[in-house]
Amino acid sequence: MDNDSKARKETPIYSGVLKYFPLTIAAMARVSFKGNERHNPGQPLHWSRGKSADHEDCVMRHLMDLEQIDTDGELHAVHLAWRACAVAELALEKQKPPNG
Repeated sequence: MDNDSKARKETPIYSGVLKYFPLTIAAMARVSFKGNERHNPGQPLHWSRGKSADHEDCVMRHLMDLEQIDTDGELHAVHLAWRACAVAELALEKQKPPNG
């Protein structure tokens, strides 16, 4: 995170994201936990990036079943949100300068 005060104020993580979407953020955390239990049993919670890289296809698959419950008991809409965050994170990482 930037040490510049102005930049910090222009990145309101709590009031600009968490406060807007508390139910979604909590549901995405459950999806992360359940996915880790399924794909990385016994390991600490982590994003095992090499196990699934077809995020865009998964976004579309979850979009097709948006209001239905997935096999883990969570809405497909929440899985879509998690996958969309993965797409955005990877794109942002590519934009990040090497030492930034």
